[in-house]
Amino acid sequence: MESRVTEVAPDTYQLSSFVGAPVGFNQYLVAAEEPLLFHTGMRATFGAVSAGVGSVLPVESLRWVSFGHVEADESGSLNEWLAVAPHATPVQGQIGCMVSVEDLADRAPRPLAHGETLDIGGHVVQWFDTPHVPHAWEAGVLYDVTAKTLFCGDLFTRFGEFEATSDDDIVGPAVEAEDMAPGGLSLHPASGRIIRELAELDVQTLALMHGPAFSGDCRAALLALADDVDARIARLSN
Repeated sequence: MESRVTEVAPDTYQLSSFVGAPVGFNQYLVAAEEPLLFHTGMRATFGAVSAGVGSVLPVESLRWVSFGHVEADESGSLNEWLAVAPHATPVQGQIGCMVSVEDLADRAPRPLAHGETLDIGGHVVQWFDTPHVPHAWEAGVLYDVTAKTLFCGDLFTRFGEFEATSDDDIVGPAVEAEDMAPGGLSLHPASGRIIRELAELDVQTLALMHGPAFSGDCRAALLALADDVDARIARLSN
């Protein structure tokens, strides 16, 4: 298995793996002065993903390893990355570090508060707590303020293979995926509001975990996804 490597935003590389599952898996590498990897991939895909990272920069030069929530595809190979990158530090939200990462990781994490920024040399990234959006208490997203890229994890999940980049509709496939496999999105009264708050960011690229890097109208896509979430909640309430 190989990991497809594509530059999808300035200094930002998407590493895509298709492993026979109904969805593909993306990791994102920000090739800053202090390189950052968002999503670790599963342990089974570590060899392919690390080879992909190695095609861009020395794997041992990684400085930060981040992810939206604790799940096999997002954080499963965290310790494998820490082993090959001796100066790498896990970075996640305060809740995630407290409830999971401090215990799971072989190296102490760097917790980030909601809205806190981290200068990684040439790029500044900002953490936003999104509890239970798309799922998990510790869920969050990472926003590259410099490149205007939102690493939005499982939002806009679609089934099937996908191109590295696209400006086509990402809302329709995400709605279809949720209809086919309901329960992927956590539906609670704040879900729509949290997604709408992300829409207020100046986003030029939505870096999806299970889909292309989207370069269309990111604000409109986030607002449309929030509308769909609210509609689902309303149907549950009736």
